[in-house]
Amino acid sequence: SCIFCCCLTVVLLNSRLLISAGISLSMNHINNQQLKTVVTCDGFVQHLSCDTGVISVQSATYGRTSSQICSFGRPQSQISNTWCSINVPVIYKRCNGLRACGLNTQGLSTPDPCFGTYKYYTTNYICIPAETSVTCHGGYGYLKCKNGKTQINTANYGRTDKITCSQGRPSEQLQNTNCFSPNALNFVSKRCEGKSSCSILASNSVFSDPCFGTFKYLYIAYSCVSKCKCYCIEKLYCIIF
Repeated sequence: SCIFCCCLTVVLLNSRLLISAGISLSMNHINNQQLKTVVTCDGFVQHLSCDTGVISVQSATYGRTSSQICSFGRPQSQISNTWCSINVPVIYKRCNGLRACGLNTQGLSTPDPCFGTYKYYTTNYICIPAETSVTCHGGYGYLKCKNGKTQINTANYGRTDKITCSQGRPSEQLQNTNCFSPNALNFVSKRCEGKSSCSILASNSVFSDPCFGTFKYLYIAYSCVSKCKCYCIEKLYCIIF
């Protein structure tokens, strides 16, 4: 719908909590989309997932704002500072547009905002409707909208798991699951945004080689939206005119 078009765009442009630490879960709603909250204690793996649609991270922080969360077995000196929090942009980059995302927090290399305090990661996200396209290296990816035009949510040329495009490939070509192309989203958006259909070659000649020796694939998540005129108030509510 027209309202969905406008508000979805706002959500995507401002994408930035499941509480695992443990794992506890809280949910609210933003623009009729269920907001999930995941908190993961430092050193554990954070898991985000969508039963339908793809992940759109609304906020991601690292630090401590509560003396209760991730406090079990910790001395008082490590949990008393509750004025400690920084944003974590890498979570947006790694998880936006995926149906599921697992992040080992030990490998995030996040700066320490409060030395001596035991910290945790807090991520807010919603699941937005989207189509996905996966194309193994050397093939063409095709995007198509029967109704509306393409709006690119995320794109990556590289490898983020060992299963996708793995058939017939030696194991050494599948081990690097931290392979991201820095220009993929920008290139795909310029090539395909706002079109009813689009094709794009998944190759090093198009995206360059982000991880030599790894067999790569092109992953694109996109939405089909209708054009509309609307005015958005505080990035949450839209008035159609």
